[in-house]
Amino acid sequence: MKVFFIAIIFFSMNSFAVNGKGPEFIEENSAIKNPLELRDPFKRELRRKRTGKREYPGSKTVFTNIQTIDNTPLDRIKITGILIGNERRAVAKTVDETGKESDQAYILKEGMKLGENSAEIKAILPGGIVLVEKIRNVYDQDEYLETIIPVASD
Repeated sequence: MKVFFIAIIFFSMNSFAVNGKGPEFIEENSAIKNPLELRDPFKRELRRKRTGKREYPGSKTVFTNIQTIDNTPLDRIKITGILIGNERRAVAKTVDETGKESDQAYILKEGMKLGENSAEIKAILPGGIVLVEKIRNVYDQDEYLETIIPVASD
């Protein structure tokens, strides 16, 4: 009896594979044309090859000799101009110990970090720029200092 059921199951499965069609009740109630050609959900999907360029660590690093204004102390930064528009910009120059301005001009944007304590430029206004720096006070608490650097009138 068992052999008879196994034979019926074997021949019915074999007939589905030969026809390439599934049972009639599946064809009537489903939009799937041939369910036997679907991907096996228990097999791992094959990975496709990448066509793009491979990125290596440090590939987006930019090396340059152009001086930056990042670590210049705030008392040595002089704002020489303000550009107001959709994206506000400030033009700054550095001043040495003798008070002489450098020839190099720097473009500053809101969100940039300046100075030794990484003060962030919070606002660029027609009269100057507003910097906020975070420091630790004597009680080991965070404290925010606001510094305003006005536009130089020279």
